[in-house]
Amino acid sequence: MPASEQTKPALRSYLAATRAFTAGKETPRQFLERSLELLDSWEPQIGAFVATAVPAARDAADRSGERWRGGEPLSPIDGMPIGIKDIIETVDMPTEMGSPIYRGNRPRADASCVALLRRAGAIILGKTNLSEWANIRSSHSISGWSAIGGLVKNPYVLDRSACGSSSGSGAAVAASLGAASLGTETDGSLVCPGSLDGVVSLKPTVGLVSRTHVIPISHSQDTPGPMGRSVADVAILLTAMAGTDPVDKATAQADAHKTDYLAAIAHATLRGKRIGILHVDASPPTDENAVFARAIAALRKSGAVIVPVKFSPPDPKPSGDAELLELETELKVDLNAYLSSTPPAVKTRTLADVIAFDKASARENALLGQDIFIAAEKTKGLSDPAYLKARAMLMKIARTDGLDKILNGLDALVMPTDEPSWRIDLVKGDNDSSNTSFLPAVAGYPHLTVPMGTVRGLPVGISFIGRAWSEATLLVLGAGFESATHARRAPTWLPSLENSAAANTAFAPAAGGIIR
Repeated sequence: MPASEQTKPALRSYLAATRAFTAGKETPRQFLERSLELLDSWEPQIGAFVATAVPAARDAADRSGERWRGGEPLSPIDGMPIGIKDIIETVDMPTEMGSPIYRGNRPRADASCVALLRRAGAIILGKTNLSEWANIRSSHSISGWSAIGGLVKNPYVLDRSACGSSSGSGAAVAASLGAASLGTETDGSLVCPGSLDGVVSLKPTVGLVSRTHVIPISHSQDTPGPMGRSVADVAILLTAMAGTDPVDKATAQADAHKTDYLAAIAHATLRGKRIGILHVDASPPTDENAVFARAIAALRKSGAVIVPVKFSPPDPKPSGDAELLELETELKVDLNAYLSSTPPAVKTRTLADVIAFDKASARENALLGQDIFIAAEKTKGLSDPAYLKARAMLMKIARTDGLDKILNGLDALVMPTDEPSWRIDLVKGDNDSSNTSFLPAVAGYPHLTVPMGTVRGLPVGISFIGRAWSEATLLVLGAGFESATHARRAPTWLPSLENSAAANTAFAPAAGGIIR
């Protein structure tokens, strides 16, 4: 089917819908029903959700409508239908992390970030699929696959990766299956699906949003974050989610730094903003470089001051090894602590139990191994000198000699977020080579990606990276860029670029055929 026949009208941003709620021209229930129509039509093609709560969502939308009619919405996200990554606990739906280990696991409480969203009137539409165990189980990853949910597909081109591990959250937002979603990131799992699925995604400063009742990988790097079709929708979600949680010590400073992020971008301007760009030797130049060059030109035209930055990136081998040791060590400690507190229905109480379960499960072994789990089980804890050395090295690379130095005198650093999406590959697994997420992930600093254009119909994003607690600044820059470029395009639902009419024509022999 041609793309023009497959493409359906996408839902507008939720903030735009609230203007219609205020004027009495639309209701939250009507917004929800259009989202559900799209979900019925397109969810089977992309596998973005593992569970939905439609009756409860309709009831919540009706209650929200009453508040809007009375002129007393709880917040700008009152009535917003959102998906929640299936690593974040919800009291009314199972939280299974994509693994049969947790099949039917019903938590006793919402994650703190979910509780705050409900309190602000958000509607939890369902749980989104993910890369099982948030891509930390195996070094041979296929982003977006879980043993429970199957494979998430990219709604732009269905045989391309939606990226992980927040793949279902990114694909759902791109396809208008809800207004927005929550994902999580340890390193790249919010910004990569944001870029590849053509949506806005923010990895906050570690400690701005609580991780309580979020299944952990690394207390040094984990954070939930919002994903939406506009910078404004991400801003209103972050406003509701941010804050200090006594249970999560990393959030001790959150109340002192959080703000009304929607108000912060109300009059967003790029004029006078100092934005750094790293020199990249693009030999030969790529289509993505051309899109990025146009994005930089748009920033400059809008009044931003573009500042070339000299920086020698860290050697990928030792820095990657150090990060992996940090993640493996913290995974064992943090996951064992989490599993010890789960309901009795969860029989795996340690990482060693998880490894044994996976080893005995045919479906768990269908595509992936568990070499990272096995290596994590062998680690020696948070007092191990090797771990402490790796942690100190990472802080020097990412903060002292990295972003702290790069961002001196700048409002943000900009880079292409990732390559265009790659084809799903059972043999080679994920095969992107981007490392844009590494420095902000390891440093615990904020990272925003905004659609900047397409390469052969595949979305690519631009990253705005800042120092700790600079989310408001990054959102202002993102909103200014979004307003200047309007670069986001709705999904096209192509089965494959290689099977398109243009590709078939190019793949055919030239006129005249084979010379005999």
